[in-house]
Amino acid sequence: MNIQFQRMVDRYAGVPVCALLSLLERLRYKAEGGQPPRRILVIMLSEMGSLVLAQPMFARLRQQYPEASLHVLLFAKNREVLDLLEVVPKENVLTLNDRSLSLFAVDIFRVLRAFRAIRFDAVIDCELFARASSIFSYLSGAPTRAGFYRHTQEGLYRGSFINRRVMYNPYRHLTEQFLTMVDALESRSVPVAKRLPAVPSGTVPALAFGEGELRRISARLHADFPALHGQRLVLVYPSGGLLPIRAWPPESYQQLCSSLLADGYAVGIIGMKQDKPLGQRIVAHCQSPLCVDLTGYTRSVRHLLALFHRAVLLVTNDGGPGQFAALTPIPAIIFFGPETPVLYRSLGQNAHCFHLPLPCSPCLTAYNHRNSPCDGDNQCLKLIAPQQVLDQARAMLATPLESGRVALQSA
Repeated sequence: MNIQFQRMVDRYAGVPVCALLSLLERLRYKAEGGQPPRRILVIMLSEMGSLVLAQPMFARLRQQYPEASLHVLLFAKNREVLDLLEVVPKENVLTLNDRSLSLFAVDIFRVLRAFRAIRFDAVIDCELFARASSIFSYLSGAPTRAGFYRHTQEGLYRGSFINRRVMYNPYRHLTEQFLTMVDALESRSVPVAKRLPAVPSGTVPALAFGEGELRRISARLHADFPALHGQRLVLVYPSGGLLPIRAWPPESYQQLCSSLLADGYAVGIIGMKQDKPLGQRIVAHCQSPLCVDLTGYTRSVRHLLALFHRAVLLVTNDGGPGQFAALTPIPAIIFFGPETPVLYRSLGQNAHCFHLPLPCSPCLTAYNHRNSPCDGDNQCLKLIAPQQVLDQARAMLATPLESGRVALQSA
């Protein structure tokens, strides 16, 4: 299902369902549980990158409820990222297939049966005002339901059955707001969690690879693209994914890549198969054997993260790759504009965010279902000059390489 269709279904089906469930909740007897939850469901349907930002929340849940079993509900296409993070047992993952409405409908009944079998004590809905996730939180049967609540703010109507209402705060990083969800489970204040939150570490554990795995993947890359052997590789992700408005202009990427090649670096354009025309456009502009099209090359997210270990820098639009970089040692330059690093900056220790806070930025927010009023002329990104980015890239590339990455380059 494309994003516009998802918005339509969420609006025209979600509003009446939320209203009906709110009425049922008003009529039913509500018994408050006095014991800490033993079975907790976390709902994170749509965003791969947000799974990385939520890693401190999962760590806090394990610390605060060591005897509880943690479960996650998410879209099937995002499962690989969750499995890589190893925050819950694989058998505790529930998935929904959103490729089509019919597949989604079939999976709904399978998930509802699982809900009834598990009998959750608490549910944490991490979605930003999506009605579908709110409906699933109620249908989970959990007596304690934490989720974002709009109060009198603008935003999407999600019913009135959330009983641990976390005020969405556009001035706090999303990782901190996820941590508030954990505090909300046993909070009785209004609004919940009226205390200073424990500060997260700001980092996530690095993804572990098996012995020799990185070297084998590096050797395969050199066999497929011999020109990269022995070269310092910069990876570039120029696609905006489902939201093209998040992309730095292709012309700016072309200038940056040409300059990096002139500095003696190799450049690899990464992305999905559908990003190949964009990748080929940049490669054709650069006209260098050291600029290669890697769109569609990686077989999995794990394969992509292995390439991050081989590279010396990532330049990317806001999106999954920028968040995934936090799981590896690679330094990253990330472009923000329609969204803001105040909420979504990477948890990586070596990430630099470019963001011009124009009067209209950010325009993709929880209040508008990430449906921007922009006409496509994303000046918030167009005004970021390639020379600025090149200067920042050169400064980050001046840092000496770790010995492990040097070995991978010559493998």
